Amino acid sequence: MQYFYTSTRNSKCSYSFSLSVLKGISDDGGLFVPKDLSKKNLPIQKLLTKSYIEIAYDVLHVFADDFSDQELVNCISSAYTETFETNEVVELTPIGSSTLLELYHGPTSAFKDVALQLLPLFMPLCANKNDIHNEICILTATSGDTGKAALEGFKNKAGVQIFCYYPNQLVSKMQEKQMLTTKGKNTHVYAVEGNFDDCQRIVKEIFNDEPLNLELLKNKIQLSSANSINIGRLCPQVVYYFYSYCKLVNSGVIKLNDKVNFVVPTGNFGNILAGYYAKCLGLPINKLICASNENNVLTEFIQTGHYNKKRDFHKTISPSMDILVSSNVERYLFEVVNHNSDRVNELMNCLSATGEYKLDSEETKRLNDDFTSYYANDDETKDTIRNIYNKYEKVIDPHTAVAMNCYEKYQHDTKDSTHTIILSTASPYKFAKDVVEAILKKEVTSQEQALLELSSLNKESMPYNLEQLLHIDVQNPTILRQKEVKSNLINELEKKHE
Repeated sequence: MQYFYTSTRNSKCSYSFSLSVLKGISDDGGLFVPKDLSKKNLPIQKLLTKSYIEIAYDVLHVFADDFSDQELVNCISSAYTETFETNEVVELTPIGSSTLLELYHGPTSAFKDVALQLLPLFMPLCANKNDIHNEICILTATSGDTGKAALEGFKNKAGVQIFCYYPNQLVSKMQEKQMLTTKGKNTHVYAVEGNFDDCQRIVKEIFNDEPLNLELLKNKIQLSSANSINIGRLCPQVVYYFYSYCKLVNSGVIKLNDKVNFVVPTGNFGNILAGYYAKCLGLPINKLICASNENNVLTEFIQTGHYNKKRDFHKTISPSMDILVSSNVERYLFEVVNHNSDRVNELMNCLSATGEYKLDSEETKRLNDDFTSYYANDDETKDTIRNIYNKYEKVIDPHTAVAMNCYEKYQHDTKDSTHTIILSTASPYKFAKDVVEAILKKEVTSQEQALLELSSLNKESMPYNLEQLLHIDVQNPTILRQKEVKSNLINELEKKHE
């Protein structure tokens, strides 16, 4: 069988979907990528009458090269049946001349649920297909939303331990409370001194620590990841790009084969990369608009071809985007340089050594053909939250507000009339204090007060999973220094096998 995946850092190697998912990161330190998506065109006309679950099967059939039809059907049906607060997993809401794609109706009220209800079902199948019967240890760095979604997806799964690391005091109070109140016998949650980039770097270093990995394998422990560095996390996100397009065609908002824009608030570049993969599969996308907050490393990169992480880090009210090293950019680099893994190695080594790299003029032109980018600071984000509420009586979270503000800037600059879909990535209740303060322009003294105020402002009721947290006392986090993360992991795993 000719397998569909290779590594960004060694395009000569070949991997199956199942092994790529199981490993998380390639042995050479690269990320797993499809070899050539353009050969896998999906005819949209055949998707128009289908449900979300049916479209998910058609899309994921492209990616899961060694899964049987029945295995895919079983996983997708289990992941998306009666697990979301809406029948079709996601919702589309008109807002002005554009459309909001609401991705936050899952069990943890963030878009990460769409993939992280599915990945835990993939994982045991992936292990069996590769005749691996080790315990799987999931390492997850999170800037806020991935953590709870991963913990919820993997909790109490047999043969799995999950370790979640978030930057201490750099996630919202609700995000932290969600993680710390997860009740799973196999879940481990830690606050790490530093920012998300530090958490992500440490996790990658553990994956690339060959002596440690060999020792773990001797003890029948296999490392894997639930971040979007794992291709199994990324692929399910492609589905909602196709689904939203089909829904707009069916409702008469656009015609079949009309192009659309997508605006994506993104920090680690995974969600917008899923949109790029959808475009490679034939979805008629005009522009992918990358929306950043004040940590605008991606904005500069897309506008100039210069990636420079050497800048001040800003703690913002959209913490899931407080990232300076966006892992999934490496996957896009692989495409920009025409699958030249030597060039990817050159760029990534330069980033590691100097903190920056530059694309050449041809590579930058291709980048600009696919993407454009803007950013919004906190004041602009707050103004957008308030303006959207006053104009439409719609409450949005700060990440969605960043996207809407960036779309306004894009429209102002381009006068582009292409119908635009704005990805709404989290429930406003996860950021209640900042949202209420933005709308009412007054300080709120507590998270509980903010939630009650938001309930009176918002037409959408509080998600059940968040409402339950009002009645649960949260424990203090276990805080680790960066140098303690690896030793703590080893100690915890040893305890489990004593």
